[in-house]
Amino acid sequence: MNWTLNRRSLLATMAIGTAGVALPRMAFAQGGGGKNLLFVLLRGAADGMAMLAPVGDPGLAALRGPTLAEYEGARRADGFFAIHPAFDAVGTAYDAGEALFVHAAATSYRERSHFDGQNMLETGADAPYAKSDGWLNRLVAMMGAPAPRALAIAPTLPLALRGDAPATSYAPSALPDASEAFMARVGLLYDADPQLGALWNRALETQAMAGDSTLRNLRDATAAGELAASLMRGPDGARIAMMELGGWDTHANQPGAFRRGASQLDALLGAYRTAMDEAWTDTMVVVVTEFGRTARLNGTGGTDHGTASAALLMGGSVRGGRVIADWPGLAESNLYEGRDLRPTIALENVLAGAVGEHMQIDPERALADLFPRRSGAPISGMVRS
Repeated sequence: MNWTLNRRSLLATMAIGTAGVALPRMAFAQGGGGKNLLFVLLRGAADGMAMLAPVGDPGLAALRGPTLAEYEGARRADGFFAIHPAFDAVGTAYDAGEALFVHAAATSYRERSHFDGQNMLETGADAPYAKSDGWLNRLVAMMGAPAPRALAIAPTLPLALRGDAPATSYAPSALPDASEAFMARVGLLYDADPQLGALWNRALETQAMAGDSTLRNLRDATAAGELAASLMRGPDGARIAMMELGGWDTHANQPGAFRRGASQLDALLGAYRTAMDEAWTDTMVVVVTEFGRTARLNGTGGTDHGTASAALLMGGSVRGGRVIADWPGLAESNLYEGRDLRPTIALENVLAGAVGEHMQIDPERALADLFPRRSGAPISGMVRS
C-alpha cells in the first residue's frame, strides 16, 4: 500500500491506481515505542575510504597518496582512521558519542552494477530482483498494529519502502499550490469514499506536517534535513523515513566531487539533528551505499566501482564514538580481487542488529525477515541500553 505525492501532483496521483487501498487513520498512530528511524541511501557507490580514511594503514599512501594531505588535522576515529574534514556535524556527533562508523562492510552482492547493487540493498534479497518489496516496508509490517507511519522524502517511492505495508512519499514542488476552494471541493468529492477518502486525509496530513516552507526542491540539503524533521516530529509524524542522495559515482576528480557530496550530507544530517530537538534522543539515522570504490586511484584522480565501503549510524540512541571494523589491510595481497577493499562485515547483519535493537524488535527475527537466507548473527551493541 504505497502512496506518492507532492503539492501539485496530489490529485493526479490519486486518480491513478489507488482504488482499493484503504489506509485507516489508526495506521498513523505512533509505533515502535516512539523510536524514529531515518534511512539515508547514498546512490552511486560512496567511497568508504574517503569517508573514513584508514590513515593508520601503511598501504594507504601507495593507493591514495595524492589525497592524504586532505586528512592532515582531520578528526581521528579510534586513532587508526580519519573522518573526512567535510563531516563537521558528523564529527561533532562522533565526539559526543552519538555517531559510529562500520568499515569494510558490504552486502552479499559481489558484482559492480549500480542497478543490481541498489536492488539488493533496497529489497534485502540475496540476489538481484529476487524480491519485489523492500526491507523497510517489511520492517513496517513487523511493527504490528497500529503500524508506524512510513514516509519517503523523495519525488517517488523508493523500492526499499514498496510493499504491502502502508507507506507514502512527499517532495516539495516549484509549481503553485492548488487553491483552498479547489482542495475543499476535492475533499467533499472523496469524503464518502472509505478508500480514497482515507488516502486524501493522509495526503493532507503529510502536507500539513511539511508546513509552509518555501522549499521547492530537495537540492538545499539544510532545508531538506529540516523538512525531514518536520515530517517526523510529534505523535503523528513518520516513525520510519527514507531519503536519497546521489552523486557518489566518482570516476574522476574524486577529492572535489566527494567533498561536495560529503558537505551536502553533513549539512542535511546537521540540520536534521538540530530540528529533531528533544526527539533526537529516540532517533537513529542509518547512512549506507550500494558498494564501495576501488582502493587505488585511477588515472583521472577518481575511483571505479568496488566492493566494501563504510556505513554511518548517527543519533541520540546510538552508542557511538567508535568504529566497528575487522580491518582487512590494504597490502596488495589483501585487496579483494586485487583492486577493492575486502569486505569483512556483512552490511545486512549491521542493519538487522541496529534497526532491530533500536525499533525494539528481536534482531535475529529482523535478520530472518528483512534479509532472508543470510548467515551469521546480527551485530549487537550499537544502541544505547
